[in-house]
Amino acid sequence: MINKISVVDTRYPLGNGAGSDAIHRDPVYSYAVTQLHDDSGLTGVGLAFTLGEGNDMVCKAAQLYAEKLKGKDIEELMSDFGNIFNSLSNEQQLRWLGPHKGVVHLGLASVTNACFDLWAKKRGVPLWKLLIDLSPEELIRTLDLSYLEDELTRGEALALLKTNGKGKDVRQGILTAGYPGYDTSIGWFNYPDDKVRENTVKAVANGFTAMKLKVGSSDPERDIRRAHIVRQAAGDKVKVMLDANQQWTLPQAFRICRQLQDIDPYWIEEPTHPDDVLGHKTLARSIAPTKLALGEHVPNRIIFKNYLQAECAGFIQVDAVRVGGVSEFITVSLLCRRFGIPVVPHVGDMGQLHQHLVLFNHITLGHQALFLEHIPHLQKHFVHPVVIAGGVYKTPQEPGSSCDLK
Repeated sequence: MINKISVVDTRYPLGNGAGSDAIHRDPVYSYAVTQLHDDSGLTGVGLAFTLGEGNDMVCKAAQLYAEKLKGKDIEELMSDFGNIFNSLSNEQQLRWLGPHKGVVHLGLASVTNACFDLWAKKRGVPLWKLLIDLSPEELIRTLDLSYLEDELTRGEALALLKTNGKGKDVRQGILTAGYPGYDTSIGWFNYPDDKVRENTVKAVANGFTAMKLKVGSSDPERDIRRAHIVRQAAGDKVKVMLDANQQWTLPQAFRICRQLQDIDPYWIEEPTHPDDVLGHKTLARSIAPTKLALGEHVPNRIIFKNYLQAECAGFIQVDAVRVGGVSEFITVSLLCRRFGIPVVPHVGDMGQLHQHLVLFNHITLGHQALFLEHIPHLQKHFVHPVVIAGGVYKTPQEPGSSCDLK
């Protein structure tokens, strides 16, 4: 039984330009950490990610949700978690503050992720193994598919799981080979040009075949210059992604994206406001075949559904520490499988949790194993930090979701 709840406000200043982008110039990587303690001595740990101020408010929301789980057995809880999630996310007073977005939904993410971590620890397996070993019926019971029925009914989701399960054994080879990573730290916004060039050369030498540069400057010429620096230093075979962190108006995005096409970007990420679905649709058509990557600031499965319906996302970047946690991440991944769009998560967790989820996505759902974002800045703070060698994530073996902090 879950007999004790604790929620911790944890913050890590970075400094030296690390983590900076066009809007977050001096980020403080922070977690609202939910800990669910059970009477066997196990502790489930769940994270929600913020950038500093306001992290305490997410902790307060997480505390309110977590208190409702006291006295619950984790196996019983997870056997019907989809309905539990639906009930919590629609709690009448907290829902008014969202619904299904913002501080309250981040709080729910922290609690949800702690539940999945405790469940895996209780079974003594890594989260990826727990998830791939679930039957389609068991998996569906962990999900809330409400408001998706026009595109994905419960029966259709179950059929999708069963159909993609046929290649499951073959795809488990990824567990030995490891999951490819991409270096997202070569070109933080505050890094000078020389450091961007140096980091790019190092990333290639370390085995990365894909990397990302922060753009979105008030001076478009700076973005164009730095993008060409990365392309020149990386060579033609490396995938280069560009991330504007929502900084362009739509007219600016039309103009600058076309100029950036000269370096053959694999994607352009978050070019304009994340709520402007129709704006992204217009932009995507304008700059095709260059693709857009979207989702870091998309808060829930319903908005992801709208983006998929608009056919403007070439890649979906759902983040389990940004939406409602593991359960909603899987729901969005299922929806993306239905639409044939790849999932390449944003990793507010530094890849700790998502290294499990991308293995599940590939093995169980049949998603292509493209690559997973790698951010090294908080590795020293985790009990079991991700292991990446030759540009590849090594499969974690410890029970749980790798989110325990020192």
